Amino acid sequence: MEIEVSAEAKDKRLNRWVAMTVVILSVFMGLGNIKDGNIVQNMAQAKADSVDHWAQYQATKTKIHINETARAELVVLSTTPAAREAAASAIAGLDRDIAKYRAEVPVLARQAQGFADRYDALNVHDDQFDASEALIATAISMAAVAALAESLWLLVAGWVFGSFGLFMGVCGFAGWAFHPDVLSNFLG
Repeated sequence: MEIEVSAEAKDKRLNRWVAMTVVILSVFMGLGNIKDGNIVQNMAQAKADSVDHWAQYQATKTKIHINETARAELVVLSTTPAAREAAASAIAGLDRDIAKYRAEVPVLARQAQGFADRYDALNVHDDQFDASEALIATAISMAAVAALAESLWLLVAGWVFGSFGLFMGVCGFAGWAFHPDVLSNFLG
């Protein structure tokens, strides 16, 4: 009878550890999911801004080409002094537009690249939260099976997965650059 009582006490202790593990990891994973959702929204906005600015960059380059072609045609077609005089104001306007567009091109390229770089930086943190979620979910599953199987070693293995999941989540929250390249490449 005494042996059964101590066995029940041991089971309760294991179950308490499992319960605490599940609560801690679940709360952390929930907070990480909220942060990850915000990161994904910011990534979508950065990607949209990048695409918009690259499109504007391309449109501006096209405008330069069209204006240069129009200018060349006016020069070629202005064979008489009267035609050259009439075309001079149009050519001057085209020259102003070409200069304006050429000044815009590098600014648009820098802006577009800045949004693309922001997307890439956010993607690192998104990957961190994704890895955190996967590792914590694995840890919670292992803890649940540890309770059913009454296995302390399985719970400890779950703690290892959970610890790495917590680490990845903390990296995401803190903005650290640690990136699980091996995991991302395998799953990506």
